[in-house]
Amino acid sequence: MALHIVLVEPEIPANTGNISRTCAATGVHLHLVHPLGFLTDDKTLKRAGLDYWHAVHIEYHNSFAEVQEKYAGSRFFYASTKADLRYSDFEYQDGDFFVFGKETKGLPPELLAANPDTCMRIPMGEQVRSLNLSNSAAIVVYEALRQLDFNNLR
Repeated sequence: MALHIVLVEPEIPANTGNISRTCAATGVHLHLVHPLGFLTDDKTLKRAGLDYWHAVHIEYHNSFAEVQEKYAGSRFFYASTKADLRYSDFEYQDGDFFVFGKETKGLPPELLAANPDTCMRIPMGEQVRSLNLSNSAAIVVYEALRQLDFNNLR
């Protein structure tokens, strides 16, 4: 099994490239939900992922509902600055999915409203709206990996 990062309609290729590099380094699977705000052959996307694309398990999906259907029975956690619970409040399991929304809008409000018990936020001061998407994904994934004793990473 593996952990999973789901990016719902990501807009900035450098963020997705950075997240793909984190996935390559950790064995986390990456799911990209269309529409994407860039082409997957974008130079910035490739540069941010460097030469690690071959090491990334990546899947493309036409909708988030498609991800949920394909992985029915899996646990999904939804990142949002509006969540009440912190990402560190959960006990993660191998196979969990961490869902992040587009950089400009986050996840749809109806998705968050339907899943209040698995919405999570990263604590931060009020002077900024949110952290960078790739930083947020790394923070959450490394907390889950820490809880799982780093899943055989050295």
